[in-house]
Amino acid sequence: MVGSVGNGSMDLREKEKVEPLPREFDPEEIVRPKPPLETEGVGGEEGSGKSREIVLGRNVHTMCFAIKEPEADDEVTGEREAYMASVLARYRRSLIDRTKHHLGYPYNLDFDYGALGQLQHFSINNLGDPFIESNYGVHSRQFEVGVLDWFARLWELEKNEYWGYITNCGTEGNLHGILVGREVFPDGILYASRESHYSIFKAARMYRMECVKVDTLVSGEIDCTHFKASLLRNMERPAIVNVNIGTTVKGAVDDLDLVIKTLEENGFKDRFYIHCDGALFGLMMPFVKRAPKVTFKKPIGSVSVSGHKFVGCPMPCGVQITRLKHINVLSSNVEYLASRDATIMGSRNGHAPIFLWYTLNRKGYRGFQKEVQKCLRNAHYLKDRLKEAGISVMLNELSSTVVFERPKDEEFVRQWQLACEGNIAHVVVMPNVTIDKLDSFLNELLRHRSCWYQEGNISPPCIAADIGEENCCCALHKK
Repeated sequence: MVGSVGNGSMDLREKEKVEPLPREFDPEEIVRPKPPLETEGVGGEEGSGKSREIVLGRNVHTMCFAIKEPEADDEVTGEREAYMASVLARYRRSLIDRTKHHLGYPYNLDFDYGALGQLQHFSINNLGDPFIESNYGVHSRQFEVGVLDWFARLWELEKNEYWGYITNCGTEGNLHGILVGREVFPDGILYASRESHYSIFKAARMYRMECVKVDTLVSGEIDCTHFKASLLRNMERPAIVNVNIGTTVKGAVDDLDLVIKTLEENGFKDRFYIHCDGALFGLMMPFVKRAPKVTFKKPIGSVSVSGHKFVGCPMPCGVQITRLKHINVLSSNVEYLASRDATIMGSRNGHAPIFLWYTLNRKGYRGFQKEVQKCLRNAHYLKDRLKEAGISVMLNELSSTVVFERPKDEEFVRQWQLACEGNIAHVVVMPNVTIDKLDSFLNELLRHRSCWYQEGNISPPCIAADIGEENCCCALHKK
C-alpha cells in the first residue's frame, strides 16, 4: 500500500537528493535549451532544409530516474512507495498533456482496454510457432491465431495456405518479410523506393543483401520507369521488392499492379518476391473506395501491418502474414520448446494478441470502415484549412497524412510532436484526432507563423520539389 510521509520521518526525496522531473515529464516547467553536447551530422548546408543535424540534447543520465537500493536497515517503505507513486502520478499528467499534442506520428490513441487489466498479473509468452503447441503453457496462441485468421481473410488467403505471427513491432514484420524473400531467392536483389521505411534498408544491411534504391515520384510513390531500368541492369538475378502501402512521410501508396506488371513484362515472371509494407495504411486501404486491393490473389509473398497504429493497441506490435509454402525454407525445429522457430524474435509478447483480438471483436470490418472514413474527412478538412491560409500543403488521394511546410520553430515542432524531413512536416490524422484538436493546432500554427514571416513581409520557403508546384504556395508558385 502507499503510505504517507509522517512529520517525524525523513523525507525520502530529500534524503536521496532526487533530481526534479525533466521538462518532458513536467510541461509546466520552462527550460531553456542547452548547447548541444554532441552532434551526429547528416550532411548538407545549414539552412538548406534538405538535411539537418540530429542533435543530442541534455545528457540522458541527468534526466533519468535512478534506481536507489534500499539501505540494509531501511524500514521507510511507506515513504518510498509514496515517492514512487508521486513520480508516476506526475508522469501520467505529462502523458495526458503529450497526448493532447500528438499529431505527427501514426498512433491511434482512442482506445479503452480496461477489461483486460485482470490479465496483467500473468507472464504471457507466445514463444515458438503460433500453430504448434509448445511445452510453455502460459500463452495466448488461441487469440493470436484468431487475429491471424481475421487478417488472412482481409487479404484473401485461405487458412491452409497462410502462415503468420504477431510481431513485436512493424519493423519486425518488415525484417521477417524481407528475410523470407531472401530465403526463397538467396541470390536476389532487394529493390525499394527511396521513401521506404528505414527498416527496409536495415534489413538489407542485416542480411548483407544487395539493395537498389528506386526513385520516387513527387507524390512519394515508386517510379516504375526507374524501377524498370534498375531491373534491366540486373536481369540475371531474381528481384525481392518492397512495396509501400503508405510511405512514412507522405503516405504514398505504391502502385502494386504496375510493379507486378513491370516485373512480369521484363523477364521476371516467377522470379520475384514482393513484400508489402502496410504499417499504417495496410489496414485502412481495404476500406477506401476506389483503392486498389492488396490481396494474395495477386503474386505477392507477404504483408505486414502495425498493431499499435490504426488498430490502436497500447503497446508496439504488428501482424505478419506470408504464404505457408514459403515458411518451410525459414523454419527449424527447437526441441526444448517442442516447437519450431520461424520468427525473428524468440519470446513474443503474449498480451498483444489479446489486445488486438479485443479490438477486432469490438469494431469489426464495419467499425474500421467508419473510422477510415472519419480520418479521410478530417484529413481533407486540415488540408483545406491550411490551403486557405496560404500554406503549402499536399494530401495523397489514398492517405490521411497531410504534408505541409516545416514550421520554423523547433519548439513548436516538439510541442506538437510533428514528424519532419527536410523542408516538410506532416500530420497523420488518426481516429483520435478530432476537428477540435486540428483547430487548436491550426490556430496556434497561424499565430506563430505570422511572427515567423512577419505578417507576410517575409516569404515562406518554396517546397515545390517536395510536394509539387501545384501544391506550393511560395511567392513563385502562389496562384
